[in-house]
Amino acid sequence: MSTKLNWEGIYPAVLTPFTKEGDIDFEMFAKNTEAQIKAGVHGIILGGTLGEASALETEEKFKLLQYAKEITNGRIPVILNLSENTTKNAINFAKSAKEIGADGLMLLPPMRYKADSREVVEYFKAVAAATDLPILIYNNPVDYGIYVTLDMFEELIAYPTIQAVKESTRDLANVTRMINRFGKRIKILGGVDTICLETLMLGADGLVAGLVDAFPNETMAMYNHVKAGNYDKAVAIYRWFMPLLELDIHPKLIQYIKLAATAEGISSPYVRAPRLELHGAEAEKINKIISDGIANRPALDEHQK
Repeated sequence: MSTKLNWEGIYPAVLTPFTKEGDIDFEMFAKNTEAQIKAGVHGIILGGTLGEASALETEEKFKLLQYAKEITNGRIPVILNLSENTTKNAINFAKSAKEIGADGLMLLPPMRYKADSREVVEYFKAVAAATDLPILIYNNPVDYGIYVTLDMFEELIAYPTIQAVKESTRDLANVTRMINRFGKRIKILGGVDTICLETLMLGADGLVAGLVDAFPNETMAMYNHVKAGNYDKAVAIYRWFMPLLELDIHPKLIQYIKLAATAEGISSPYVRAPRLELHGAEAEKINKIISDGIANRPALDEHQK
């Protein structure tokens, strides 16, 4: 069953929970997914950075996709992250994702070779030409060292499957640049938690969010307040949220956000090596940020949850 994507709203970059033994914890994954759906999210993205893409085997990603399609049962779109090293593998991955039932793809540039602009565009074009799945381009020069420029997007919009961008440049002006250049041709989803509210207020269509994995109700309330024009209420939630949102912009964001979601009962803390669970002073510091946030969480209007 395919679910139509309009690239608007909140799309959690979901965690991949593991058991203590290191296997995918499908039961916990289902629990977190149900919490996201109950809160009102508009889709989920599997196997991204927060989903520990680098620690998952390709077959595990496809098993996770198949399971996610079964448990969501058409209620929300399921998007699979594509982060391959070669164009050939990327094309084959996209085709397999389509066969299994993905509703869309989040597409990263080549992951190991730092390609130049021409190479990145040709890589994206090759995947876009090989599938009819809707594609979200992940633009994250801070973490991946590759900046997808407006001129590059000018070439990419010739492909109707390329429909949206995960805007993670950390330059708020880029939201306006994209809108001024392309109007609504490329939907914009903010990809950095610590500037998510500003991104929405500047006209982004939604968010690919991280701390939503632990706090879906608060994330949806903030988004709904923005959509309703209740900016004061949105800002109040955002200011409460900020110490937690800052967990998203650290190299250990996976460990941090898993701890937050574990505190909320919708994840486990386990990660796959070389990542290790937190210990000592770092664990105390992060757990205090999380516990303080939970203790002081805002009351939400019932109709805005």
